[in-house]
Amino acid sequence: MLTLVEAVSLKGETLPLPLEDLTSGYLITGIDGLDPVKATVVSSHFASIDGVEHQTTRLDERNIVLHLEYKPTYLSGDVRALRSKLYRFFMPKSQVTLRFYFEGEHFVDISGTVESFESPQFSRTPTADISILCPQPAFVSADPIVIEGFTVSDDSSILIDYEGTVETGLTFQMNVDREINGFMIYNNPLGGESQALEFDESLSIDDVLTISTEKGAKSVYLTRLDSTSSFLWGVTPNSNWITLYPGENEFRVLAGGDPIPFTITYRAKYGGL
Repeated sequence: MLTLVEAVSLKGETLPLPLEDLTSGYLITGIDGLDPVKATVVSSHFASIDGVEHQTTRLDERNIVLHLEYKPTYLSGDVRALRSKLYRFFMPKSQVTLRFYFEGEHFVDISGTVESFESPQFSRTPTADISILCPQPAFVSADPIVIEGFTVSDDSSILIDYEGTVETGLTFQMNVDREINGFMIYNNPLGGESQALEFDESLSIDDVLTISTEKGAKSVYLTRLDSTSSFLWGVTPNSNWITLYPGENEFRVLAGGDPIPFTITYRAKYGGL
C-alpha cells in the first residue's frame, strides 16, 4: 500500500507528502498517471496486402498529477504558508523527483518537469492540482541490484530473475587480473531473442573495464594506470547492447583461460504502480 510520496528538488530539499498523516498540512486526495502509459504503435500500409505492417512501438512520456488539499495546523501554518511551501518544489518549469514509499519502504523514483500548478485562492476548500511531465515513463527502483560473477569457458551461465515489468539496461564492470584478448557477453531471456555483445580489444592486468547498456547512456570506459577514457570502439559494430527482460535471463561472459571477476549492476524498472 502506498503510504508516502516525497518531492525532491534539484537542490536536494525534500518535501514529504504522507497519505494518512495530516501533520504536514497536506492531504493527498488522488494521484493520476500511475498506471502503465499508453503505447504508440507505428505501422505502414501496403497497397496489395490486407491489414498493416508493424514497424515499431514506443511509450510516450508519463503525466503525473498530484491532487492535494490544504489541512492547516498550528505547526504547519495557514493555507498561504502551505501554498508558498509547495511553490518551492512545484513551480512550473522546475525539475523534481518523486519518491514513492510502499509500507514505509522507499520503492521507486521518477523524475520530471512541473507543467502546471493550479491552486485557486478563492475557494471554500483550498486545493492544489500539480501536473508533472516525466520524459522517461518507467518508475525506477530505489535500490540497485549487484551481482558478482566470473568469466567462463563453457556454456555455464548465471540466472538473473529480473523482477521489473519493463526491460532495463545494466552496468558491467570487469576487474582484469590477467592479459586478455577480448571476450563475449551473452544474455538469453526466457522466451526472447538471445543477445551477444563482443568486446574485441586487448586488456592488461589491473585494467578496469566498465560497459553501460542503458538506453540513452550507452558507454564503454577503460581505467588504466589511474586514467579513465572512452573505449567505445572496443565493442564490435554488430554487437547487441545487453538488455534484461522481465522474468528469467541466462547471463554468461565467455573468455578463454582462468576466470576473471566481474560485477553486474542494474535497477529494476516498472511500467506502473
